[in-house]
Amino acid sequence: MPTLLQEKCAACLPNSPRVTAYEIVQLKPQIPNWNLIEKNGIPQLERTYKFPDFKSAIAFTNSVGEAAETEGHHPALLTEWGKVTVTWWTHSISGLHRNDFIMAARTDAIAHQFST
Repeated sequence: MPTLLQEKCAACLPNSPRVTAYEIVQLKPQIPNWNLIEKNGIPQLERTYKFPDFKSAIAFTNSVGEAAETEGHHPALLTEWGKVTVTWWTHSISGLHRNDFIMAARTDAIAHQFST
């Protein structure tokens, strides 16, 4: 079975299935630092990354934006001095799709590039 990093995002339509509770349990270990949250009744994945300055934070934000454009799946990004909060969920299904887990894993990989 491929890891989330090896997967590509699938087209997601309003009738696409949300991940099940079982799937979340299976996928979450691949993104252990992400929090499962709920905002306005919508389950989401959220993580805050720390950086030494604003320049690094905005560079990370731009890198995540490029990955999002490539996959056609876009997060909410809050960029502040020294930190960026990334939130993934699928708007068209008002919930979590496998794509959100794939992109959370990609976001972690991008962050790793900034920490080395």
